[in-house]
Amino acid sequence: MGMLSLPGFLSCGKKKDFSLSNEKDAHASDSDENLERGNWSNKGDYLLSMVGYAVGLGNVWRFPYLTYQNGGGAFLIPYTLMLALAGLPLFFMECSLGQFASLGPISIWRILPLFQGVGVTMVIISTFVSIYYNVIIAYALYYLFASFQKVLPWSDCFSWADEFCSKIRLVSDCNATLNGEIIHANYSFITSNNLTCMNGTMNYKPVQFPSEQYWNKVALQRSSGLDETGNIVWYLALCLLLSWMIVGAALFKGIKSSGKVVYFTALFPYVILLILLVRGATLEGALDGIEYYIGRQSNITKLMEAEVWKDAATQIFYSLSVAWGGLVALSSYNKFHNNCYSDAIFVCVINCVTSVFAGFAIFSILGHMAFVSERPVSEVVDSGFDLAFVAYPEALSKLPVSPLWSFLFFFMLLLLGLDSQFATIETLTTTIHDIYPEVMKKLRIPITLGVCILLFFLGLICVTQAGIYWVNLIDHFCAGWGILIAAVLEIIGIIYIYGGNRFIEDIEMMIGKKTRVFWLWWRMCWFFITPVLLMAILVWSLITFSPPTYGSVLYPAWGTAVGWCMIIFCVIWIPIVAILKIVKAEGNLCQRIVSCCRPAANWGPCLECHRGERYSHVVDPKKEKEHEIPTVAGFVY
Repeated sequence: MGMLSLPGFLSCGKKKDFSLSNEKDAHASDSDENLERGNWSNKGDYLLSMVGYAVGLGNVWRFPYLTYQNGGGAFLIPYTLMLALAGLPLFFMECSLGQFASLGPISIWRILPLFQGVGVTMVIISTFVSIYYNVIIAYALYYLFASFQKVLPWSDCFSWADEFCSKIRLVSDCNATLNGEIIHANYSFITSNNLTCMNGTMNYKPVQFPSEQYWNKVALQRSSGLDETGNIVWYLALCLLLSWMIVGAALFKGIKSSGKVVYFTALFPYVILLILLVRGATLEGALDGIEYYIGRQSNITKLMEAEVWKDAATQIFYSLSVAWGGLVALSSYNKFHNNCYSDAIFVCVINCVTSVFAGFAIFSILGHMAFVSERPVSEVVDSGFDLAFVAYPEALSKLPVSPLWSFLFFFMLLLLGLDSQFATIETLTTTIHDIYPEVMKKLRIPITLGVCILLFFLGLICVTQAGIYWVNLIDHFCAGWGILIAAVLEIIGIIYIYGGNRFIEDIEMMIGKKTRVFWLWWRMCWFFITPVLLMAILVWSLITFSPPTYGSVLYPAWGTAVGWCMIIFCVIWIPIVAILKIVKAEGNLCQRIVSCCRPAANWGPCLECHRGERYSHVVDPKKEKEHEIPTVAGFVY
């Protein structure tokens, strides 16, 4: 046995120990299976990094609102179905891909060179998203620092407020009974004559709550629109710089450092959510909020509406972070025989349970806010920025010891954002590593810091007085269709061109042989259900497209044009790279296309000991540069 295992032992990278060279990537340690590339220090590092990547701000500020809007508890039915039919199959596919070949989102397309542009699209979209995502983290940092005051600055209408600011709703007019007749009069007349407004007849003045005016006038110093750029908001720029410094510090040694940081950034938000839930559940009106979220007011008839199913599919798709390239990048550092199947199910279930759990914490406190302000819950519920930086802070300001609860909430947002950002930047550095491994081995820390500095400067436009409009514009275009297009092409390329059965055989090389019954569900999803669902969502999104807006503010025509240019820049690489591959190939046009639809000569498991007979022909990675066809921008097969 010793003689048989020795060649395998050496071919799995341990022979590196006998090299005279002491140069080693910061990703790698002597205990790693892949000494050239490195592996996760342990399974926990990987799982928490994946949970941190998948569980983000959307779980807290979008899912609860969608649940409330789409029938309450009934929404969990389409949500769970879409998880099984669209989310989990794509998640498992990407985890398996990255682990099998130990490659990032661009180089993984050695599996199908014609589609390598899909990987380029994923990386470019991740770059765009990382720019504005750290701006949102900067917002959370600003509010976190603002919470270190005895009285929260958005708890009342202070010097920055205008005449429309009010903590309570102001009645403008109503109906009342005077001398046996019903009259309609302004509220000052009603009160001066000691009359009482009739129920349901009151009209209110258009007022803004202190938290809303604080968000617009103080935190953002928001201009009138995209046309009015204004100045850089210096304190937001400093918060943005700090957020990039945190990201750079966590990633300076790649997965070896970020894998340890996520033990705090991925787990502590659950502690805060639990604290907020317990506190919220003890407040008056909390039950009303919970009932709006998922209780007796659930509307099962909502399931008859197509919009509900579309919302469920879209939320699952974006919540799990599929087709961004990050799942492939993080999984590429796994050991070859890691059970990526159980990992995929674990992370997906945790992600969805977190969304439901967060909803209870959010709605219990919003229910109390509605009770205190004597308004229906429906008037205090919101999503996105308005939930995170207006509605929820307003609710927290009404609690005893409000600075403590505000600090905990924004600290939770900060952590949720950071671990998602860690994975996104790791996706970019992994791509650089795959293209220039020798350079990255020597200069990992300077390159990582350089990426963070570059993205910081690109993000400065998002901390001007028009910054929120840019954040919303990038999110509206780049984080939508581009990802859907990449996901559709990814599953079509791998299942229908590379071959679904062939891909299943690759997975079995890692996790062991499985029965036909085991693969029945995955085959149904990969071959038919998932691609059809993705196409339906894509077509629906295109048909129902509406120009971007921020609240009631319309974007100028040139702003919408910039958005289209961004998304075109992201996806244009798919046909460009495909054409370049065909041009570089040999033979007539049909032969060239066919050759580009076959895996490259160096496609397969990274280490020789894992290749077996199926991949015994694979070109040695160390000699691959002698066999590669040169391609644009240094991208390899």
